[in-house]
Amino acid sequence: MERKKKNKLVKASTVTKSTVHAVSPLQAFVLHLICGLGLASAFWVAHNVYSVNLIGSPAQTLRLIWVGEAPIVILLYSVFRQNPSQCSYVKAVARGFLALPFGAIANALGAIVLGAPVGIKYFPGTLNWSLLMSALTFVPAASVFGSSWTEWRRIFAQTKPIEYIDYMICLPAHGAVIGSWFGAWPMPLDWERPWQEWPVSVTYGSIAGYLVGMVASFGILLFHGVRQRVKGD
Repeated sequence: MERKKKNKLVKASTVTKSTVHAVSPLQAFVLHLICGLGLASAFWVAHNVYSVNLIGSPAQTLRLIWVGEAPIVILLYSVFRQNPSQCSYVKAVARGFLALPFGAIANALGAIVLGAPVGIKYFPGTLNWSLLMSALTFVPAASVFGSSWTEWRRIFAQTKPIEYIDYMICLPAHGAVIGSWFGAWPMPLDWERPWQEWPVSVTYGSIAGYLVGMVASFGILLFHGVRQRVKGD
């Protein structure tokens, strides 16, 4: 059984190498840097241009963040699309934009199942938080892999990244989800702090987890790059 699993992973790795643009550590660094700067710029615009923040106006601030971040993620990750000879860059970009609302629905349902508040009062915050989470989790995979169920299952259900691009998708996405889960911990506590309201602390947690995932994925790519160089020498 173990030998069969190894053979499958080797085959999957071979197929992926031939159908996905190779990613260098420098490209990964630039991609993650731009995505991180996109988030920082969105916060800056919200605070300095629109005079809003997550605590005072969570829904409006979240809308500014995902509207600024989603196009950046889609345009960058579409460069590393699977089967580039059969899938044009424009098609990969279209897949990313199409995945945005579907990913938002999945994230919203998941949050509600886990205890997120429901009601008209909370709807704008939940909607915009879910769209941001979709941009951080679903959209990169859709831009690269499209509707390939095999790749989605391997990345998200089995957590078995093989290629560099897999780590760039898998780790930040898992980091965002885990971070949002940790961010929800203070919500039920009776501290009566404004940042405990939905979805403020969850948003801070998801963004922090996403950034940690990006750093971790770049670290893994850098480690593999150095290791391959040592082996070559």
